[in-house]
Amino acid sequence: MTCSKRRIGDRDVHPVGLGCMNITHAYGPPLDEAEAQALLVRALDLGCEFLDTATIYGLGRSEALIGEALGHRRQEYFLASKCVLGFRDGQRVIDGRPEAIKAACEASLKRLRTDVIDLYYLHRPDPKVPVEESAGALADLVREGKIRFIGLSEMGEEQLRRAHAVHPVAALQSEYSLWVRNPEIAVLDACRELGTVLVAFSPVGRGFLADPPADPANFHASDMRLSMFPRFRPEYYPANLTLLVEAKAVAEEANCSLAQLAHAWTLAKGEHVIPIPGTARMAHLEENHAAPDVSLTAAQVARLDAHFAPERAAGPRYSPPGQASVTTEMFPFEQQAHG
Repeated sequence: MTCSKRRIGDRDVHPVGLGCMNITHAYGPPLDEAEAQALLVRALDLGCEFLDTATIYGLGRSEALIGEALGHRRQEYFLASKCVLGFRDGQRVIDGRPEAIKAACEASLKRLRTDVIDLYYLHRPDPKVPVEESAGALADLVREGKIRFIGLSEMGEEQLRRAHAVHPVAALQSEYSLWVRNPEIAVLDACRELGTVLVAFSPVGRGFLADPPADPANFHASDMRLSMFPRFRPEYYPANLTLLVEAKAVAEEANCSLAQLAHAWTLAKGEHVIPIPGTARMAHLEENHAAPDVSLTAAQVARLDAHFAPERAAGPRYSPPGQASVTTEMFPFEQQAHG
């Protein structure tokens, strides 16, 4: 069957977008440039019209690769990027000051080889700058014609509403998957109320719900799952693997892959939800793109909801520094674990 598109901003796009972090860093060595550009071209050829990148990905390299590979096809895709979480002298920084946001946008426009970014997010909250000031800078960029819509990433309901009072927030990006259910605390419903798209990043649990490694100890030394995401640690990972037995059973019933099941579940959570899996593999790209053709029954969704109840995931979502950098809501048992 042909999947129905979903709206983000003023554009109807394929229900599964592409997160463009993996091509430059995160889960192992980056793709070489020819491979990365080939993957981006293939995504567009498939009809993947929503590309999501950020200043920090590869220290600007992800944006540059999109510009190099797809700049001449700019009208074919809805382009999102992010600021605030950036780099200075090769070091990661958080800077939500209006002047920093505007300078970051100018640099991104150059790397992306475009005159306008469709959706520009605040990648992380800057605890030193009220979200209203940062959102105001994005509103200025809209008025100047440099961006078209504004977004937030890894923020909770309070900051969403505060930013939305300054300028309509078109999208809120948050980690959302069977393995990470935190948006269900508040922002999933708040987004629906405000007309904001919930952009679900890591919808396959950083690979856990797609191609789960037998032993994370075999990850490449540069893989950030080793340091930032405790659920892959030896003390937690075996318990998490047991969750997949039921998921694989439902996937077999639905005649789909585990990754496609994860996407179909996410898509079933609301017409305002758009997952953006990232990948460095062409086969995974094509597998993800076909996921909207999978139909889950209400009973299957409910079964997965119960099996992946938030408290059943072993280990915290983020390391302490990672958790400290976001304001997404936590479940009570998570708050206790983080003190």
